[in-house]
Amino acid sequence: MRTVIANIVAIYRKELQSYFASPFAYVIAGVFWLLSGFFFVAILLGPQGLIAQAALRDQLGVTDPPIDVAYQFLNYFLGVLGSLALFVLPVLSMGLYTEERKRGTLELLATSPVTNWAVALGKLLGVLTFFVTMVLPLLIYEGIALSAADPPIQPNVFLLGHLGLILMAAAILSLGMFISSLTDSTILAAILTFALILFLWVVDLVAEGIGGPIGDALTHLSLIKNYNNLTQGILDSSSVILFISYIILGLFLTAQSIETLRYQRS
Repeated sequence: MRTVIANIVAIYRKELQSYFASPFAYVIAGVFWLLSGFFFVAILLGPQGLIAQAALRDQLGVTDPPIDVAYQFLNYFLGVLGSLALFVLPVLSMGLYTEERKRGTLELLATSPVTNWAVALGKLLGVLTFFVTMVLPLLIYEGIALSAADPPIQPNVFLLGHLGLILMAAAILSLGMFISSLTDSTILAAILTFALILFLWVVDLVAEGIGGPIGDALTHLSLIKNYNNLTQGILDSSSVILFISYIILGLFLTAQSIETLRYQRS
């Protein structure tokens, strides 16, 4: 067990260092911060923003129905971050295994004594950590904005919302890692991952058109539906289980993909 953990940690460190040493990763982070900052200001301080709407209601003497600006802001902003993640995460995951193929090191991984699960888990934790570091600066100005809220926002809503973002990111990255293990083209891996995630994002709309038991089953697969449950502060165990299932599925399929390569080389 110690050897397995040591292998996971070693791969995790190598993967994380590769992201922090990549100029392209900093470009992705910069674009993500720029867009999230723009929407942060637009949602809160824009001409049609929540503060302007609340001020207009006060001027008109409208008190019914009451609005919780802090809750609405957090809900809208996490929705924006989820939408941005739909584009950012496939780009982050596209090189997890395709770069190994290009460098000729994938065969070494496939034939090494390190288990495929350990390699996949180490890589997933590395890219997920990088994404979390991209989100951390956003927490600072979220905290500043929400600190002035009256009434204050419930801590469980804040924590559950960001937990949902991290779980959804881990699920997308895990599935993207599997697709990355199938091709040596980073662009193709990003496109296929985006297509798969887009389908899982809007599958509830497809389910509404189908209806019946099949439609109900497809609805449970929706990323956006289960993500919204958590961002609204609803601790829905089925949503958590779904994201964990996607994570495990991605790890399993990746391990099987590399095992197939190991078998071919033997």
